[in-house]
Amino acid sequence: MKSHAKAVVIGGGVVGCSVLYHLARAGWSDVMLIERSELTSGSSWHAAGGFHTLNGDPNVAKLQAYTVQLYREIEEISGQPCGLHLTGGVMLADSPERMDFLRLAHAKGRYLGMETELITPSEAKSMFPLMDERHFVGAMWDPVEGHLDPSGTTHAYAKAARKLGADIVLRNRVTELTQALDGTWKVVTEQGTVEAEHVVNCGGLWAREVGRMAGLELPLLAMEHMYLLTEPMPEVEAFNRETGREMIGVIDFKGEIYTRQERNGILLGTYEKAAKPWSPRQTPWDFGHELLEPDIDRIAPSLEVGFRHFPALENAGIKQVINGPFTFAPDGNPLVGPVQGLTNYWVACAVMAGFSQGGGVGLALANWMVEGDPGFDVWGMDVARFGEWASLRYTNAKVRENYSRRFSIRFPNEELPAARPAQTTPLYDIMVRDNNAVMGDSWGLETPLWFAPKGTEPNDIVSFHRSNDFAPVGQEVRAVRESVGITEIANFAKYEISGTGARAFLDHLMTNRLPKPGRIVLTPMLNEFGKLIGDFTIASRGPKDGADRFMVWGSSAAQIYHMRWFEKHLPRDGTVDIHRFDQTLLGLSLAGPHSRAVLEKCVDVDISKDSKDAFRFMDFREMAVAGAPCMVNRLTYTGDLGYEIWMPPAYQRLVYTALKEAGAEFGIVDFGMRALLSMRLEKNFPTWFRELRPIYGPFEGAMERFVKLDKGDFIGREAAKREEREGPRLRRVSFIVDAEDADVMGDEPIWAKVGDQDFGSVEPPHGYGAPRFDAKGAETTIAGSGIVDGEWRVVGWVTSGGYAHSVEKSMAQGYLPTALSKDESAGLFEIEILGRRRPARVNVEPPFDPEGHRMRS
Repeated sequence: MKSHAKAVVIGGGVVGCSVLYHLARAGWSDVMLIERSELTSGSSWHAAGGFHTLNGDPNVAKLQAYTVQLYREIEEISGQPCGLHLTGGVMLADSPERMDFLRLAHAKGRYLGMETELITPSEAKSMFPLMDERHFVGAMWDPVEGHLDPSGTTHAYAKAARKLGADIVLRNRVTELTQALDGTWKVVTEQGTVEAEHVVNCGGLWAREVGRMAGLELPLLAMEHMYLLTEPMPEVEAFNRETGREMIGVIDFKGEIYTRQERNGILLGTYEKAAKPWSPRQTPWDFGHELLEPDIDRIAPSLEVGFRHFPALENAGIKQVINGPFTFAPDGNPLVGPVQGLTNYWVACAVMAGFSQGGGVGLALANWMVEGDPGFDVWGMDVARFGEWASLRYTNAKVRENYSRRFSIRFPNEELPAARPAQTTPLYDIMVRDNNAVMGDSWGLETPLWFAPKGTEPNDIVSFHRSNDFAPVGQEVRAVRESVGITEIANFAKYEISGTGARAFLDHLMTNRLPKPGRIVLTPMLNEFGKLIGDFTIASRGPKDGADRFMVWGSSAAQIYHMRWFEKHLPRDGTVDIHRFDQTLLGLSLAGPHSRAVLEKCVDVDISKDSKDAFRFMDFREMAVAGAPCMVNRLTYTGDLGYEIWMPPAYQRLVYTALKEAGAEFGIVDFGMRALLSMRLEKNFPTWFRELRPIYGPFEGAMERFVKLDKGDFIGREAAKREEREGPRLRRVSFIVDAEDADVMGDEPIWAKVGDQDFGSVEPPHGYGAPRFDAKGAETTIAGSGIVDGEWRVVGWVTSGGYAHSVEKSMAQGYLPTALSKDESAGLFEIEILGRRRPARVNVEPPFDPEGHRMRS
């Protein structure tokens, strides 16, 4: 075994071998994989081997599509067959709600370039005659599904990596990880120590243990997962003879089961409600090529439904039951990327769908390590999406919930209960007990979403359509627009960046000019490629003891993501300090035309707009509110006159109570996050991780007024200058939609009546491409987003939307080719909502207060 390597990959499952292959393919030949036993000794060897491309996150779907395409490549390089069976598959809907879910997935597939088809139960039965179509209302066909040989595929990755110069060391457990002062990792193994610049944790079932070697508690848990193999079935053999084809894969959501052909029989797997974790605290090192004891009773309810839906299975003999552990993260997506607070420690674990996602995970991580950027929007897989609140107990509760709901509908207004409440503010009991709030989970924090009328149950009726929150949220919005409202904004990220080098540090990171003392600016942050990786509010507190002090607010969900970036660029001379407040600093937003009058009653300083010391729009002050020390920003995300008031948690109840009492004469109301998001739509304000993501440039995102290319150097400046010079290919736009009883939710396709007009081959950033077959088995081709229906074609995609209550319009934001982005013509655009294309019109100016007089008043 070598004593030195540029990178050491720990773990020899399909993910570890994919990472090794992609690193070697990217030119890092001095890389080594160390495996405690044999390749595939964890979960890979007993996996069912299915693969598919559909995913709730379009960016993850793109990487899954890449994974499917990759198999032919590694077969050719390695000479090792992967045992590919590209059969296609159907998802079966047993209810109107599930059919709505499939319509959403089908629509999303349009701008991904997928050729899914909505089909009838009888059409599905013609492809899978084992089903009883009477139990279903519809289905969706996806041609890019199938299965493969897990062991052969893993070895194909490994052989291809070896041919590119990588080393693989087997039967050699890693026992310790230490890091020297120069950043070098010492990887201590049973056969000796390897010094490496980078360490990659692909430990699979042992990823927690490998994380703990570096002081981490990664949020993942192994669950027992069962599937059974039937004896040969005459029905399967007859279908194969008559059609010359293999049976397709099937997902039956009602039965929580998936099926595919295995030899002359059927493989049937379950995601049962009675989910059972395996080894929830520590994985034994001596576990290897072993299976767990089957427990048919636990999956019996799913099998009973499956036997009703697929009657032939009830009479089939069971040849074998496979029960093995697979790891999951709390939300079911992988954990990928560099770990904040550690140098060159990378993870690629919790990849439960390893044969759908392993190739894409390997590509993204290798890009990240070699080029400094994953090359894709991988937020849905980024390990930084979880905070400190994702403890062992939290993870165990959420993984159980996620597993048991894997084939359940997740409605857009549904809040899941496991592991809650995790974090609460001092107002939690007031909001829940006194104000009848419906609470939501915002990065582990309980946050008011909306307020149910007194005497009614504070619960969402989950739906893809407008629901029981529609009228109350409308009342909250109108109350703010007409008078005054108050809401919690504890779910923002909050930082103080200080020191003699603080101004230069922030100036290098941000695109806008930094504020003078007592002032505020809004600013994006770009990566080296000129893509949007942050959107911040920055206030200057003014110097103290010769050091600058800045308050910075951003997206709460991106706190670890942004801290990782800040630390990467932090000067090593100690001239900059960063303090992340998290929930040690809380906030309230006071908004509406009477908000100044309310605040004036709670402060002892002049905050009028016309005095010598006027408190102007975009001003920042430190002042006492109701006697409590606070920081106050003269702005709100509502786009109305208002204030953000920040205080330590000990003072939040005092400030809230005082503002409510002061606002009583104006009819002050509590409003929640859904009202806030409705009001931001009326102002065409974007949101982070919907409109503003690392796949868009600042000019594409319509953020150019916050980008000062002439201010001096900043990260991404040259790329931003190039985008301005060449012109953005895409442009963020706002739409008014002729919706009925359902508004857009995000990821819907935008159709345009443009005939054969060319927009410069604009492809969606989630661009999809793979071999595909129609429902009859014939191979078809499609390029990018070129879905066509006569003169109409898919030209863009929705990022978010909803109902804007004060202007009484259904609205959406999304991206279009720049050439179409300012065309406000009626009849040009349609947005597909739940399978129906609704007329939509570009709305260049915000429908509420387009000149911005209200927020500046």
